[in-house]
This record gives sequence, structure tokens and C-alpha cells, in this order.
Amino acid sequence: MKQGKKASGGKYKKPRKKKLFEIAGQKNNVKLGDEKRKTKATRGKNKKSFLLQGKIVNVTDGKKITKQEIKNVFQTPSNRFLARQNIITKGAIVETASGKVRITNRPTKEGNLNGVAVKE
Repeated sequence: MKQGKKASGGKYKKPRKKKLFEIAGQKNNVKLGDEKRKTKATRGKNKKSFLLQGKIVNVTDGKKITKQEIKNVFQTPSNRFLARQNIITKGAIVETASGKVRITNRPTKEGNLNGVAVKE
């Protein structure tokens, strides 16, 4: 919706308030640490699983998939302050025993960590 006033000087009025299902919830940040999950009831008596903390990532090099432990969050392209706080997001580059790995999924939505090996 446009902010301010119309060219004629009139106000822009909001058509309606947001409904309960349209309101965004509190943002989840996945931190580096021992695994901790949370489940939430959703519409239609379904449940969602959220990851709050995690330290194991599924790493693929194109052929083989292995589980690796995350040592450190190296870089987060979307926000450099998230890497300093060891917060894992999609696109974050983390350090493992096999080298640097890019997180390819959304851990706050899916409840697990998946990564692809990055050669640098």
C-alpha cells in the first residue's frame, strides 16, 4: 500500500486488518549447539517441526552423503552479523571437517540441516 497522501490531498485508507493466519510469527534463528527442536500446531491439526539449535549437517559432494559436525559459521552472505553470532541460515557457509559447506535448505522451516560441499 502506498504511504502518505494522494495527489488530491486525500488519505490512503487500509482496506482491512490482517487476519490471524496472515500475521507472521516470531522469527526463529538456528544457533550452533546441541540439537534442540520445537513443534508447533498449524492449520488443519497438522504439526511443523522447527530446529532451534543444531551442530550436525548432511554434506554431499555430488556422489556421497555424509554427516559432519559444524565447527564454526564462516560467512553468511545475507547478514554478516549472523555469522558472528553463529546463527545458521540458508546460504550460510559453515566449516566442517571436510572443509567449507554451504547450507542449501531453510533450517528454520524444515527442521534439519543440509549442505553442499563448496570448493574454495
